Amino acid sequence: MKDIKDLDLKELEEILTGWGERPFHARQIFAWVYKKGVTDFEAMSDLPSDLRRRLRENFSILNSKLIKRIKSGDGTEKLLFALKDNNFIEAVIIPAKKRITGCISTQVGCKFACHFCASGISGFKRNLTDSEMVEEVLYLKNNSKGKKLTHIVFMGIGEPLDNYDNVIKAIRIINSPHTFNIGARRITISTSGIIPAIKKLSGEGLQIELSVSLHAADDKTRLRLMPINKIYPLKDLITVCREYISKTNRQITFEYILIKDINSGLQNALKLSKILKGMNCKVNLIPCNVIKELNVQSPKKSEILLFRDYLLKSGINVTLRRPRGEDIEAACGQLRLRYEKT
Repeated sequence: MKDIKDLDLKELEEILTGWGERPFHARQIFAWVYKKGVTDFEAMSDLPSDLRRRLRENFSILNSKLIKRIKSGDGTEKLLFALKDNNFIEAVIIPAKKRITGCISTQVGCKFACHFCASGISGFKRNLTDSEMVEEVLYLKNNSKGKKLTHIVFMGIGEPLDNYDNVIKAIRIINSPHTFNIGARRITISTSGIIPAIKKLSGEGLQIELSVSLHAADDKTRLRLMPINKIYPLKDLITVCREYISKTNRQITFEYILIKDINSGLQNALKLSKILKGMNCKVNLIPCNVIKELNVQSPKKSEILLFRDYLLKSGINVTLRRPRGEDIEAACGQLRLRYEKT
């Protein structure tokens, strides 16, 4: 049985025409699934009964199961899904005053074994399909309690640019006016720094946001935190980021997780300000989540503020992310890790 979310509007119209149905029914089906969140063909009341039966016999809408949902005191919610092959992934709902952001996974596990992230502790299993990623968005939309899902970030479990083709297809579906109609500038890809994929992304013509996980301003420290730095050294990564900015005329966000006794001192801030000088970028400082398995913890608040203030005085655009969902271990891979251990 084929997942109907694998089809774009034109493909579904062609199938319906081949069945002798009128192609405008495709728009009705898309509206039911993506705008109204209906996951049962029988509930699509404005479709002919024979068409509903045929859709039910040939297509599925949901192929994963929501098995756990936990809510933080700050309103953040983490959802754990069991896929049809019994693997697990996570997605997160992050509410704010004027927006609701959905954070979705792109892979089952992760190959890249960053020192501060729980996603790769159990190893890499497989890529998610584009329809599995779209399904995460569908669940998030349907579980946002009447509030509109406004932003999507590909920042959950996995490295998005290691699953490039499926991620790009999912983005085009999410962005389509016939589906979720989430603007490209409200969609963010986060990457650990796969240089060939960043170059390829710059030619896609997508006005999406790019977020690069930096986390250090010298090769020695970054290699300690992120093994990918051995393949794509910091100097080469910064060069390709400058090229990306020039080609797309888009700002890049550099994510920088502050980890006690590793990358949070003023000397690190000095190095960071030097390598980013003159770039159209901003730095998103993130106090580290405590992950017992990785023995990492956040610096004191005073050290975090000193780091931020040094960058600001150096002319670097800086934001300090407010921790969200700490009481439910909302960082990437933590809930999945706990569930797999039970």
